[in-house]
Amino acid sequence: MSGQLVNVAFVIWRESVEALLVIGILNAWLARSGDQAGRGRIYLWSGAGAGLLLSVLLGILLVWFGERVSEDTQQLYQTVAIFVAAALIIQMVFWMRRRGGTLKRDLETSLTDAAERNHWWSVFLLALIAVAREGSETVVFLYGVLAATRMDTVLATTAVAALGFILALATYSLLLLGSRIFSWRVFFKITEIMLLFLAASLLVSGFDNLVSLGYVPALSGRLWDTSAILPDSGPVGGLVGALTGYRARPDLIQILVLAIYWGLMSWALFSYRGAAKSA
Repeated sequence: MSGQLVNVAFVIWRESVEALLVIGILNAWLARSGDQAGRGRIYLWSGAGAGLLLSVLLGILLVWFGERVSEDTQQLYQTVAIFVAAALIIQMVFWMRRRGGTLKRDLETSLTDAAERNHWWSVFLLALIAVAREGSETVVFLYGVLAATRMDTVLATTAVAALGFILALATYSLLLLGSRIFSWRVFFKITEIMLLFLAASLLVSGFDNLVSLGYVPALSGRLWDTSAILPDSGPVGGLVGALTGYRARPDLIQILVLAIYWGLMSWALFSYRGAAKSA
């Protein structure tokens, strides 16, 4: 499987699991609410459906606009989408670090307040926002990933997206078992690292586009060549490149992007860990 297809499957898998987690928390709370559970579920699933519809509409809008711009503008438009996707990935990693530990409690508090006031539209909005947030992020991620790799095979993309969702359902089922080996904490730790590498890959692809467009200089010729060991045009090297930003023949701007990115991420993660310990 090529690197871009792996990224598509990973994005669908990760975001679907997170959406299932939120919907699962809401549904579990409603199951404990007695006679009001049936009424609450109507609002819950209506909100989830509305959120999914909004995400689909966003995807259609992104593709529609991308096809309407001129050829000269299209690469710049796709480059902006790549950078937005990378920024959203980084934002999501730190959002989950900040909110992950209190997410269940916060949602249940909101639901309790809605039930006490008989404001079931609040349940609808919670579900809508949860699904629309994950769905919109997925749409932007996928557009950015596909723009970075220029993959045009719709059938393959659809099949891999479906596979990612099936894997998400299986993963969510395993996580519900409460296994110590495959817990929510382990899941978020592993996928956090994978997301950060994916963001790095997108940033390198974005700067490659800026160089080809003439907005940013390459700053040097090829600094080295590891094609004999791991060519980035081959199946293995292409996969590594799509997942991490690896280049067999990098120039200085690519090295600087990766060095600055990982320096900032290391600093941010270290600062967050220190703040969490002192809190």
